[in-house]
Amino acid sequence: MIFGEFPSAEAEGVLLAHTLHLGDRTLKKGRLLAAPDIALLREAGVERITGARIEDDELDETAGASEIAALLAGDNVETRRPYTGRCNLHAAARGVLRLDAARIHALNAIDEAITIGTLPDYALARAGQVLATVKIIPFAVKRELVERCRAIAAGGPLVSLAPLRPRRVALVMGELPGMKENIFRGTVTATRNRLESLGSRLALVQRCRHDSGEYEARLREALAAGCDLLLLSGATVTKDRLDVAPLAIAAAGGVIEHFGMPVEPGNMLLLARIGEVPVLVLPGCARSRRSNGFDWVLQRLLAGLPLGSSEIMGMGVGGLIRSPLERDDEEDGEAESPPRLPAGTPNVAALVLAAGRSTRMGGTNKLLAPVGGVPLLLRAVSAALASKASSVTVVLGHEAERCEALLAGRGASIVRNADYAEGLSTSLRAGLDALPEEAGAAVVLLADMPRVTAAHIDRLIEAWNPQQPAIIVPRHEGRQGNPILWARKYFPAMRAVSGDQGARGVLESHAKKIRYVDIDDDAIHADVDTPERLTAEEAR
Repeated sequence: MIFGEFPSAEAEGVLLAHTLHLGDRTLKKGRLLAAPDIALLREAGVERITGARIEDDELDETAGASEIAALLAGDNVETRRPYTGRCNLHAAARGVLRLDAARIHALNAIDEAITIGTLPDYALARAGQVLATVKIIPFAVKRELVERCRAIAAGGPLVSLAPLRPRRVALVMGELPGMKENIFRGTVTATRNRLESLGSRLALVQRCRHDSGEYEARLREALAAGCDLLLLSGATVTKDRLDVAPLAIAAAGGVIEHFGMPVEPGNMLLLARIGEVPVLVLPGCARSRRSNGFDWVLQRLLAGLPLGSSEIMGMGVGGLIRSPLERDDEEDGEAESPPRLPAGTPNVAALVLAAGRSTRMGGTNKLLAPVGGVPLLLRAVSAALASKASSVTVVLGHEAERCEALLAGRGASIVRNADYAEGLSTSLRAGLDALPEEAGAAVVLLADMPRVTAAHIDRLIEAWNPQQPAIIVPRHEGRQGNPILWARKYFPAMRAVSGDQGARGVLESHAKKIRYVDIDDDAIHADVDTPERLTAEEAR
């Protein structure tokens, strides 16, 4: 590249180094001067200009930046139109940035003409955000330098983005006598806001005594409901792997993977897994909306990035998010009580029918029998609570007192059907009469189907269109099953059913209004009506 002053008469093909204002005309820096521009300079009396003439073994700054940026872009990263020697890389989705820092350092070390700047590794980025920028400093760059960049980049993309994946999250909160109610409200608010900002949902909120057995039971309930990320906020902060919360996780079949992290605030976080489901025992700072180590761990989990001891202990450099609180400092949680579901969620109620007498069970109330450590009734209600249903109503009858005691504090509305002995239709009618008036539809669940989770219920709700009310029926391998979503317009026909039957006749008479949702598993067919079936389900 030849840079310097050029006689205006000989400046055709020169890149202008500085903007020139010529009366009512402007020639901007970086402009490749053409014959009309030379005439304009002559008319304005400009005899010499400063600029650069590019040689054959060079690329102009914009083309060079574009080529190098393309070498960097990996999954979910896209380049935009280059300009004035710069080309930016943007996030194609919301997610967590991953960089090959060593190779980016190597690229920056090739020559001062080439510069690459990025966001920090593991930065959370919104869709469309600039992740990195390539800037060519002079007006041109040697092709040989670009080829050296190509050789370094040959090992794979240097800038990629792990997109956030939505999760159905359960929050278990422990309590001790004397704890203030605003602590629990604040924990729920802060957790819900965090999850929703990352595209996930706080599906199930549970409270229990600060006791290992109680925590274990709630964790099992959340797993049975179909939650795929479990958060445990103890009444006291976990101090050891043998403390109350870790012992509960181990009793539920979990493995403690790491305790503690070099991030402040957030030191006392614990990471575990029950099967494939991550479990986080939260540090006290997780009750606050302010950034802390929990945020960093949560972002990586939701992005599906590796997370274990080495990754957590690698967070120390830069891990002092803010100075530790002094001995006499206090930090209160938020007091706001948020809505159960985000705005815009369809208003579909869940109706759990659980009044039956278990006549084929030999005297045992099957709904109180455990499967995987969780009673059948509680499995069904937990699945409904963890779903996108706007409310959960449970109809009880046989041994109603015992069932109601089991559901105490869960957040479901309880209806007692005094006529339950007359058959299923009476429970259906009692439940429909008790549903909130604002509900536009209802998912009707049978409480003896242990494999139905929130995911199955949500598939039905997501398929429902309030503008085109229909009956949404799950189907597996061509065979329909339960639960079923009914638009409110069918409630009168369902109320008219009599005897020991559900709404099968209503379904058959409105067959043309059915919309099927195909389900990958046979949970929608698996119910428990005999001791043998209960044994088989427990064996699973």
